[in-house]
Amino acid sequence: MVFGMESQVPLGQPLRNSSSQGSWMESQVPLGQPLRKNSSVSHGSSSNLLLHSHGEENTTEFRIKAADKSGSKPISLWHDVTLVHVDPATDRPTPYLNFVCEIPKFSRKKFEIATDEVGNFIKQDEKKGVLREFKKGDIFFNYGCLPRTWEDPTFVHPDAEGCRGDNDPVDVCEIGARIVKTGEIRPVKVLGILCMIDEGEADWKVVAIDAEDKWAPFLNDIDDVEKLLPGTLSAIREWFRTYKIPDGKPPNVFGLDEKFMDKHYALEIIKECNHAWKDLITGEKERNMDNYDPEVKGLVRKLSKSNLVDLAVHDDDDEPPNF
Repeated sequence: MVFGMESQVPLGQPLRNSSSQGSWMESQVPLGQPLRKNSSVSHGSSSNLLLHSHGEENTTEFRIKAADKSGSKPISLWHDVTLVHVDPATDRPTPYLNFVCEIPKFSRKKFEIATDEVGNFIKQDEKKGVLREFKKGDIFFNYGCLPRTWEDPTFVHPDAEGCRGDNDPVDVCEIGARIVKTGEIRPVKVLGILCMIDEGEADWKVVAIDAEDKWAPFLNDIDDVEKLLPGTLSAIREWFRTYKIPDGKPPNVFGLDEKFMDKHYALEIIKECNHAWKDLITGEKERNMDNYDPEVKGLVRKLSKSNLVDLAVHDDDDEPPNF
């Protein structure tokens, strides 16, 4: 089974610059118009994808872009990659989910999927033109997100201390030994989830492990992590509690008595956010925004304008399995 992108971009080698290759703009679809059914834009694994860099590194113009093997068709790492990992050898869904890495472990540059840009390429976050990185230091786990999920800013989960979603894909802390490159897609086992409250927004953190990691056969739920890798969960929680303090901000807080919830709970949150993503990408969410305040309407409309693109209608395989 081929899981990673090593055959396309070997680990340790720089990403190839592709600023002259093809058009990276995707056509937009008016609100209410059905999305074209075209399975060719649905990618269940990284087996037929390539990564390219565009622009000068360490600038606000730098982007990491995904494309099909020909390099001519841009691939959105948020929308075109399926939530459920598909075995490229059999073309069948697996028990794993796809994890898109944004920030490799042992690094600190704050890379993220540009959710409000057409194409959803990966960029380094910025504030007032200054590129952001973790002042606390290097992160100690691979950090990224689940494709085809969205934390709806109009929705307040009953366990989220009255806070709405943070308007981003669901975050993932991948605890395996491999250093996963920015933009790389890996199959992961979901183990549990933490409810962080970040400046008044619910910001769920899924804990997962690479399906090929040596610990993966032994870790099946959140209690296994505490039992076999003691200290890992508390270290993750304390990282998120304190990482903004060097920026002059107060510590983050957590819902659910700061507990990591189990795999079943995590999968329910993921399914909920997958359904919210479908409402966003089809325009259903924007069509039903009359009763929301202008700030929230603006958040949703900004994403809708960039992301109502020519995407596949989503298969039944694109929901987390009940495992």
